[in-house]
This record gives sequence, C-alpha cells and structure tokens, in this order.
Amino acid sequence: MRRADLAEFLRSRRGALEPAAVGLTPGGRRRTRGLRREEVALLAGVSVSWYTWLEQGRPINVSADVLDALARALRLDGTERDHLFLLAGRRPHPPMPAKRHGLPAWVGAYLDALDPTPAYVLGPRWEFLAWNRAQQALYPAITRLEGLARNLVWVVFAEPHARSLIVDWQDEARRVLSQFRADVTPWRDDPTVIALVEDLRARSELFADWWSRHDVAGFAARTRRYAHPTAGLLTFDYQVLVPAGEPDLRVVTQLGLPGDDSTARLAALVQPASGMT
Repeated sequence: MRRADLAEFLRSRRGALEPAAVGLTPGGRRRTRGLRREEVALLAGVSVSWYTWLEQGRPINVSADVLDALARALRLDGTERDHLFLLAGRRPHPPMPAKRHGLPAWVGAYLDALDPTPAYVLGPRWEFLAWNRAQQALYPAITRLEGLARNLVWVVFAEPHARSLIVDWQDEARRVLSQFRADVTPWRDDPTVIALVEDLRARSELFADWWSRHDVAGFAARTRRYAHPTAGLLTFDYQVLVPAGEPDLRVVTQLGLPGDDSTARLAALVQPASGMT
C-alpha cells in the first residue's frame, strides 16, 4: 500500500508543477499539466528510467540523498518532504497503537474542566475517544456515532448534519483531509485506516477525488465557524494539543475569541448531565 501511495504521490506533485515554476521553458505541446518525468529526473539528477520505476511503484531502494533531491525538484514543503520519506520507508515509525479500551483517568476531568469550551479527544486514526458537554451541544449527533463512523474524517465527509454545521465546509474539509493524510501516513497499512478510506471513497465523490490528489499538510491553528441551528453563528479558535506521555492522542479545543459571545451562547445549551468521557 505504501509503495503505491509513494508512486501516486510523486505523480500528483509532478502534475502540480508548471515548468516555469522550476526555471524550465515549457516548449512543445503538453498532453497533460505539470512536469514530464524526464524533467523531474533532470532536476533531481537521476536517470529517467530509475525515476519512472519509482513512479510505477517498483520495489527499488531509495537513499535519503535521492529523496532530498526529489523533494527539492518537486518543490515540496516540510510536511510533504516528511510524507515522501515516510512513504519511501526512509524514516522509522512506531507501530500502530492498539485500539484503546479505556482512557487515562485525567482525560474526563480535563474535558469537564474545559466546559463551556467545546473539546474532544481523537485517537491515532482520528477516531473520537471522548468529548465534553459543550462539544456535544455543538454537535449533538456525536453521541450516536458507532464503528467507522465514530471518526472526525468520516463525520466531515459523510454526515449531512456536519456539512450544514461547518461554515466554509469545502475549505475546511480539504484542510481536514490533508492533515489526516499526513498524520496517518506511518500507519497507512492499518486495516482500520484502509477500511475507513475505502468506505469514504464509496460514500463521497469529493473524498475520492481529493484523496487521489495526495495533498498533505501540517496542523495550523485557525478560526472555525459554525452555523448552529439554535445558538446561531459560532466562532472559535481551533487548537490541537498532544498530551505528554500520550503521543497517539490529540486533544482538540475550540476557544472563544476576545469580545465574542459564542462560548456563552453555546453554554446556554449545555445540559447538566455529564458529557461522554
């Protein structure tokens, strides 16, 4: 799976580059957009045959120096370069953590303490592991998610309520997918990740199209807006924390902005019952 992903990733990055962007004269009619294989090989200082084999997914060894040269030739950013090295097997990665049957005791107390700030915890496959009452008020459907559906990426692409809730859904969905892809690259052969991707390919044409583009991105703090059916337009500062000693967990917090009453309006909807932890 990773070898095929490497081939597709190289093709997608090559296709996204115009000759002028790398100092080449376009010259002649091109059947498709982007650079030709021989142009990438020239820029990276490798043979055309060798690069072609790499794009065909053949089992050939690639040195770190050659990968660096390819990253420079394809103008990859830091996240894309890391992705390239992982796909090529040139960077060690830990085994996929086993599915959890419980969470550290501090998780529930921490999420409750964050109320009325919406917060939730994701596992390494971006599955929802826990959330607080404010998050449940923001997205009530979270309580009925089961199996593969209990996953942030599945919710974004396959849950109609989420699509209507998230303002600028298309931009947010593309960002979520590119970050998810970068995050799960070390565990691309995990059966649950494979099943999730295949399920979403079948359910969402946009997911299938965007997944084939192999875009990857690192996390960046940003402002997120929601068109809540009861609380109205809500605006939050979206942040992700990685707990010390728990590198496979992601604590997502959505903080209120100075002078904005989104948190207070959402808090008015929070029920007194405990959130799921």
